[in-house]
Amino acid sequence: MKIYTRTGDEGGTALFGGGRVGKDHPRVEAYGDVDELNASLGLARSIDMMPRIDEVLVPIQRDLFAIGALLATPDHEKMREQLAKARIDDGRIAELERAIDACESELEPLRSFIIPGGTPKAAALHVARTVCRRAERRVVHLASTVELPHLVIIYLNRLSDLLFMLARVANKRAGAGEVTW
Repeated sequence: MKIYTRTGDEGGTALFGGGRVGKDHPRVEAYGDVDELNASLGLARSIDMMPRIDEVLVPIQRDLFAIGALLATPDHEKMREQLAKARIDDGRIAELERAIDACESELEPLRSFIIPGGTPKAAALHVARTVCRRAERRVVHLASTVELPHLVIIYLNRLSDLLFMLARVANKRAGAGEVTW
């Protein structure tokens, strides 16, 4: 199978489960931003490897593949299958919250805004956080026009919080201070 199909040369793309839409369709924008988030996390993992942080990110990247597939299909049964495959449920949200809590226990309480940056690892996690927020906005927009499981929005909201905390932890573990605003 060739990587190029030429079927998108006119600006359209196929959806998972059938149908075609323009590449600027809100559904494509949403799963495209989730894909960019996944790539951002891959970049963050590749910089100054920190096992306890990177181990948290790999399952999240798997979740994001399933979320992308869910967003790429208008078929509700296939959506349910993707959620089940990813195990994105209240328990998974609770896992993200526990990871946030673990980060908080390692850090000084937040007293002001943090200017993104620090080590390359932390800066990459801050970029991933902003991509996550954009993906969340796109999914919220898509959810205003089509039925989507609300758990996807909750997941992305929690994930952006976790990425902020992981960036702070990465700076702390590397001995880099935070610049406040």
